[in-house]
Amino acid sequence: MADLLIYLALLLIWAMLLYHAFLMLGGYFHALKYRNFKRELNLPIEDYPKVTILIPAHNEEMVIEQTMQSMIRLDYPKEKLEVLVINDNSSDLTGQIINSYAQEYPFIRAIHIRPPHGGKGKSGALNHGLKDATGEIVAVYDADNTPEPEAIRNLALGLMVDKQAGAIVGKFRVINANRNLLTRLINIETLAFQWLAQAGRWFWFKMTTIPGTNFVIRKSILDELGGWDEKALSEDTELSIRVYNLGYYIRFFPEAITWEQEPENIRVWWRQRTRWARGNEYVVMKYLFSIHKLKHKKVIIDIFYFLFTYFLFFSGVIISHVIFIVNLFYDLELSIGYVSYVLLITGFLLFVTEICLALSIERKQLTTKNFFIILLMYFTYSQMWIFLVVYAAFIELKRVLFNQEVKWYKTQRFKQLEQKTHSA
Repeated sequence: MADLLIYLALLLIWAMLLYHAFLMLGGYFHALKYRNFKRELNLPIEDYPKVTILIPAHNEEMVIEQTMQSMIRLDYPKEKLEVLVINDNSSDLTGQIINSYAQEYPFIRAIHIRPPHGGKGKSGALNHGLKDATGEIVAVYDADNTPEPEAIRNLALGLMVDKQAGAIVGKFRVINANRNLLTRLINIETLAFQWLAQAGRWFWFKMTTIPGTNFVIRKSILDELGGWDEKALSEDTELSIRVYNLGYYIRFFPEAITWEQEPENIRVWWRQRTRWARGNEYVVMKYLFSIHKLKHKKVIIDIFYFLFTYFLFFSGVIISHVIFIVNLFYDLELSIGYVSYVLLITGFLLFVTEICLALSIERKQLTTKNFFIILLMYFTYSQMWIFLVVYAAFIELKRVLFNQEVKWYKTQRFKQLEQKTHSA
């Protein structure tokens, strides 16, 4: 029995490792090609569309000032720009800061929502802002984001010249990457995620997931879909599935860059990532049993990917860990023997190679210091995800069984010292 379980676990783990290696190769190829795509784009300035930027903001006084400044610096015709900042039931100075900018700059508007309509989370705030949006395309930024001046112009350009694209997704970088070890780990994780899962999936399958920030989408699509799903904790992933189901694709366009703040302590990281994991598990359960109703079957690739990531792969890792620990104290008479050590070491080297390849794409990221952090990452940060996914599954299962209301956790912000206006 132990033999059967360990072989099953290794099959699941190695299937994911090889798939990620395949995606990382695609991400690297995309990095070599996307600048050529950008050079071929041409759109007269008078043909740029009106863009509505939605910024949901709940108790964001620590960071909203820098975000507003970045909106002012955007290199986009201001007469074609509409920035709607949705003050979602804040109890701090967020509303006053937004009002001061709205009074000074005509293209900025403050929207204040209170209960019973306010305080329901990001999706609710976005849907509220969408009602007032008048732009042909809609962009979304989190309240801690400082997009580079040309970010919106690049996103709008990508969408206007590509009629098959329903949305264009940019790249995000970590503004507080050097604050401590945790933010350095997150910085490496985010870079790897974007070049592996986003760029790689785009290169091979013409698929990308809408993130929570730094993307544009056609307003006509949002109207047709009825906006964001307010029950989804990962409203971005859920929206991606519905956009694909309409027959559009979502393009990853790393020329559009924003800088965002990441958690600076474990407690905030745990709560934020638990929300993400629960949100993705919700998406899997929402669509898994109704796949036959989806019009465009290509989206099954993504649903199965999330199913594999959050249920099958982590199950394999947990099984292998349990067998390893039990075998230390009680001989399970495993037949796999030394082969398991070879697979373990090879898997580790494959992980390190993938991450290093992702960092090599970004200037000054593949450093000696980051290399040693990657070695540490495999045995620490990656292992924390196992416990987190199990915990998230337990919370989500409890919510479903007891029909509990979805509660949005808003990520805590930290005083932001760094400012970035252009990418490294």
